[in-house]
Amino acid sequence: MSGLEIIAVIISALAVWLTARRNIWCWPVGCVSVLLYARIFFDAKLYSDLLLQLIFFVMQVYGWWSWTRNQSMAKALSETFLEEDKRHIMPQRLSVKGWAIGLMVGTVGSVLLGYVMARFTDAHIPWLDSALTSFSLVAQYWMARKYIANWWLWIAVDIVYVGVYVYKDLQLTAGLYAMFILLATIGLRNWHRELHQHETIAPIGNLAG
Repeated sequence: MSGLEIIAVIISALAVWLTARRNIWCWPVGCVSVLLYARIFFDAKLYSDLLLQLIFFVMQVYGWWSWTRNQSMAKALSETFLEEDKRHIMPQRLSVKGWAIGLMVGTVGSVLLGYVMARFTDAHIPWLDSALTSFSLVAQYWMARKYIANWWLWIAVDIVYVGVYVYKDLQLTAGLYAMFILLATIGLRNWHRELHQHETIAPIGNLAG
């Protein structure tokens, strides 16, 4: 356990909590957390996770842009949602086709990245690390697109990550990912509730118009 890991854990937990609250500040806070963990994973020789953090940084910027753009679209929603917090976004459902494509992309990415890491680096547990990296990217993309399904995938990935970080003697980070599971469950509940409320109110608004 290091001072850097302690700081990274605190900032990462804050980023996930803000995401669960649908607060747009989750993205800039997330940018800081992924850069800190990039250094931690480099030292631990978890190169797939290092690569993941660098890609996450780009996706954090994309998610920030995507959510910011949707703030203007939110003005078309009822005042019920706007009064609660204008920084919040509206979740969306993911189709069965979207699920299939996402899982297929995650699987293909796992194989390709796993081969590279096993063949050309001294990475520890390259295949499992690569699979977690690939599916984490899918979950991150779904989050940026505001799909509720991102939380289900994060829960599954984080459960495995807890075991990986215990094995790598990153106990504090393992504890963080255990907390991520709880936060992801809360985020799943909150996003489902928000979407249900919107779907209930929207037909009423249409009738009134």
